[in-house]
Amino acid sequence: MTKLDAKIPEGSLAEKWTKYRSSVSLVNPANKRNLEIVIVGSGLAGASAAASLAELGYKVKVFCFQDSPRRAHSIAAQGGINAAKNYQNDGDSTFRLFYDTIKGGDYRAREANVHRLAEVSGNIIDQCVAQGVPFAREYGGLLSNRSFGGTQVQRTFYAAGQTGQQLLLGAYSALQRQVGMGNVELFTRHEMLDVVMVDGKARGIIARDLVSGELERHFGHAVLLCTGGYGNVFYLSTNAMGSNVTAAWKAHKKGAFFANPCYTQIHPTCIPVSGDHQSKLTLMSESLRNDGRIWVPKKKDDPRKASEIPEDERDYYLERRYPAFGNLVPRDIASRAAKERCDAGYGVGTSKMAVYLDFAAAIIRYGKAEANKRNIHHASDEEIQLMGKEVVKEKYGNLFDMYKQITGEDPYELPMRIYPAVHYTMGGLWVDYNLMTTVPGLYALGEANFSDHGANRLGASALMQGLADGYFVIPYTIGAYLASEIRTPALSTDSEVFVNAEKAVKDQIDKLMNIRGTKSVDYFHKKLGLIMWDQCGMARNEAGLKMAIADIQALRKEFWSDVRIPGEANNLNPELEKAGRVADFLELGELMCKDALERHESCGGHFREEYQTEDGEALRDDEKFAYVAAWEFQGESKFELHKEELKFENIKIAQRSYK
Repeated sequence: MTKLDAKIPEGSLAEKWTKYRSSVSLVNPANKRNLEIVIVGSGLAGASAAASLAELGYKVKVFCFQDSPRRAHSIAAQGGINAAKNYQNDGDSTFRLFYDTIKGGDYRAREANVHRLAEVSGNIIDQCVAQGVPFAREYGGLLSNRSFGGTQVQRTFYAAGQTGQQLLLGAYSALQRQVGMGNVELFTRHEMLDVVMVDGKARGIIARDLVSGELERHFGHAVLLCTGGYGNVFYLSTNAMGSNVTAAWKAHKKGAFFANPCYTQIHPTCIPVSGDHQSKLTLMSESLRNDGRIWVPKKKDDPRKASEIPEDERDYYLERRYPAFGNLVPRDIASRAAKERCDAGYGVGTSKMAVYLDFAAAIIRYGKAEANKRNIHHASDEEIQLMGKEVVKEKYGNLFDMYKQITGEDPYELPMRIYPAVHYTMGGLWVDYNLMTTVPGLYALGEANFSDHGANRLGASALMQGLADGYFVIPYTIGAYLASEIRTPALSTDSEVFVNAEKAVKDQIDKLMNIRGTKSVDYFHKKLGLIMWDQCGMARNEAGLKMAIADIQALRKEFWSDVRIPGEANNLNPELEKAGRVADFLELGELMCKDALERHESCGGHFREEYQTEDGEALRDDEKFAYVAAWEFQGESKFELHKEELKFENIKIAQRSYK
């Protein structure tokens, strides 16, 4: 018998969420004042959840390891946020957003959760506009939309190339209002290092003050993890350097199942690696694929500059292979296509591990349209170029500036060079319809959970999910649990269970500090990242995954015997912070490879070389693998697999086609 109960409400798909909200248990205002909620992470999911729950009257504590919630990694999102508003009158609807998301995730997501996400998507835009988020607008004042991969409608709302930053500032403002009113207590420069369990329920956390090094105990009637994804297991990724899996992994070791860890998103539009010195990669927004055309030379190892290659000697391979969607195919497909072209010898740049993203045609197209607008009938080529560049600058200016700053090349004059890189993780803590993990009282929101994207996330859906979970889902669903906790008094943090939890964390820190080895933390992180990228990256196979598991086990053993952590534990010590996170990555990496090894199919971001069509596309096995893989921790290198079967009652499963 499975230990998983997704708690999906009865009724038709379109009515589940409405009926649920009408029947879920509520907590009256007087009782809310006595209930304490701990929220770990202050990005879009955490800040929106904290603001919403505090507004409802709960006592909230928020923890983030940055010096301000404004520095959460949500700030890095560039291109936009999806919502089924149908402002373009181009055929969009709640069902179409639901369908595109299920299909984009290669039929490996839970129908009920995804439909709820599509339902509340429009509310998010209204909420954010009311907060003053400066979304781009059309000439007449209406909110503007653009396209993202995997869709044939324009449903992506945006604020130039800094949508994440603007949305985060909106959520941050709402959070700070509650801080000012005394409803939220904010703990910056704090890192959660364990979940405190009392009688099988999550009742608080142990956190480390990263400035003083002191350990702290904090009680909560419920704990919300809003701590993002685990892409930094690969070392090189588009994630901020501090992004890590520690909070989720500590929860996993306390009984929270980890779902679909092998589902990793490789983003096709990143600035290529330039050398061994790099510690992170830079993302160029998917929105650039609205107007940029991706191509490689038709001739192998072509030494010519892009400007010297005539049009008929260019291979616009996405337009050739996927005419219906062209450059706007989903990320997993665009990434594999770029890798295939480079592996076949058609790559560009000095490394030959890049493809071109070219705006020349868009500049001319926009320039001609602008000339018509200005009633200039015989505009010269130079004038058309100038006007076209002005339009492109208005749409994508800060992205173009960023590219020029990093590469020294002007993308208005030369095509950008791009190559896929690790970006987002669809796996995460398993949660039910209420967003609760398998540990009662412990919730996971946003990228920290597995729930809405299946095996591949469509662009502009991360911001949508984070804000949906925080603003519109958890305020309802948490009542289902807290309504039965109103008689539970706040537990003293001097109680034995808190003292023991803190001691276990201190013992772990002391163990790390006392190794006194010869190699830096980064040495181990880089080695782990290389193993993961080579064997569990864009393509995987049985032999490589088995080798990776053995290599990671050996590397973990070496880490615990030879890592060197300078400084002291009871002080500011960034190397100690990193060491704890890399220790967790070394365990997670093994589970990711194990999960990839168990899944004998290709789907979305999980591409097993043994399972592909004649055209090189992902080949699913719906009879055997239409399930969520939820792993239970049972000791070092020991994990038990539990399966949540996925039922598709509203969508017909089909081979994914974007042709």
